[in-house]
Amino acid sequence: MTTLFIVLALILLALYGAPLFTIISTIAITAFYFTDVDSSVVIVELYRLAQQPVLLAIPLFTFAGYLLAESNAPQRLIRFSHAWVGWMPAGLSIVVILTYAVFTALTGASGVTIIALGGLLFPILIKEKYPEKFSLGLLTASGDLGMLFPPSLPIIVYGLVSGVSIYKLYIAGFIPGVIMILMLSAYSIYTVKGQRLPTYPFNLKEALASTREAIWELPLPAIILIGIYGGYFTPTEAASVTAFYVFIVEVFIYRDINIRKRLPRVMRDSMVLVGGILVILGAALGMANYMIDAQIPMVILDFMKQFIESKLLFLMTLNVFLLIVGAMLDIFSAIMVVVPLIIPIAASFGVDPVHLGIIFLANLGIGYLTPPVGLNLFIASFRFNKPIMKLYSASLPFLIILLIALVIITYFPSLSLWLVHFLS
Repeated sequence: MTTLFIVLALILLALYGAPLFTIISTIAITAFYFTDVDSSVVIVELYRLAQQPVLLAIPLFTFAGYLLAESNAPQRLIRFSHAWVGWMPAGLSIVVILTYAVFTALTGASGVTIIALGGLLFPILIKEKYPEKFSLGLLTASGDLGMLFPPSLPIIVYGLVSGVSIYKLYIAGFIPGVIMILMLSAYSIYTVKGQRLPTYPFNLKEALASTREAIWELPLPAIILIGIYGGYFTPTEAASVTAFYVFIVEVFIYRDINIRKRLPRVMRDSMVLVGGILVILGAALGMANYMIDAQIPMVILDFMKQFIESKLLFLMTLNVFLLIVGAMLDIFSAIMVVVPLIIPIAASFGVDPVHLGIIFLANLGIGYLTPPVGLNLFIASFRFNKPIMKLYSASLPFLIILLIALVIITYFPSLSLWLVHFLS
């Protein structure tokens, strides 16, 4: 009876908007209390977390992402992309996909990308006579495309929670990420090819001018990719280089961020996000510790094996489950709560832990776009001032394309693992 009361109380608190870390912490501490385990185990997990060097990458990458979002980098990136690929059929849609992918990878948050770039690109798409429904769907769906590329924060958090090499996850995510970009690009070109959209001949003068304007920011993705994929940087070292480089460029070279007025606010806002991630991470690790001690994953596994006998069926079930989780929770909370449960079950079905990470992150990213409660749908509805039902309808074709990409990524593990094995 007491347990039922506690469960109902926690559900009510969650419905009334209580912070997630308080719910997770309460579950962990209550579980330890009833099993006569000292609740200090939660603090022990936090201490263990603090000893991991890669933890430093989270605040550094977050700070760099906030600097980019608050600067004029989005406008420079859009101008550069439009100048170089805008001449292609449906070139502006390709600009959207590429700039979204780069910006989400750098900021680590698809919602931030929709807010920062969506408001700039939506009027441009409409002005260029792209259909409004297509434009809304494209700007909403493309927010997830950078999740699998360095310096993606979700990959770092997944690596911390799962114990899987972050370096290998970065390598494994490259080909799946490119597949998602290519499939959305091909769909965009096919969809608008009969729209008689205006085309612009390639202008070398504008291309060079846009390159000159963004010359300090353009090397950043290459620095990160070459540094990590080439084995020159660890993720933590890449975070340090990125944060320092972005700070110098945006504050002292472009001077988009005033060092006295705007910089303190950017630092504060970025560290508030980091604090929230760390608190949730500590609470979730404490709860995961209880689950492992109580052998909950094994209980779930025994139950699943009554109905699921093959790896194929397990992966199908996992995809559906993670899409639901991704629609209901933010990606960091979902990683910290679900990963400790899934890893031992997936291992029993012979799923490679690196491949599992890519499946997990791709699912959760697409979950942001999944009706009825996908977070990006509501962010886009607010940003573009459109009814949520209109966003459902506009995003559905793009969601289907991404789900097809997810099936390919899930059932062809070599797409994730080939590059890992090649570079190992």
